[in-house]
Amino acid sequence: MPHTDETPTDLHPVFAALADDTRWRILQRLGRSPASASGLAAEFTVSRQAIAKHLAVLEGCGLVTSERVGREIRFSAAGSRLSAVGRAIDAVGAGWERRLSAIKGAAENAQ
Repeated sequence: MPHTDETPTDLHPVFAALADDTRWRILQRLGRSPASASGLAAEFTVSRQAIAKHLAVLEGCGLVTSERVGREIRFSAAGSRLSAVGRAIDAVGAGWERRLSAIKGAAENAQ
């Protein structure tokens, strides 16, 4: 797949970040609405410091954005980055579908 500004070239940090169950659940939660680290800590069974570390990892790989709102920092899921990751995964799946279809066609023609 050709690289564009919206096509992630190195998905390892994204998948490493999402391999952690708590980070995955935080991202799902932020997909519903923005929240502060304190607000998330109240919803999860981990400390505010742990939530902050998870948010730093998610923000570091571009899956979460932050914005200061008064005295609070609110975090949101980064829709454009998530869409780009989804497109990259879809492209891999489409490649496999083409290969499997070619194998099926070759097997059917060999009979």
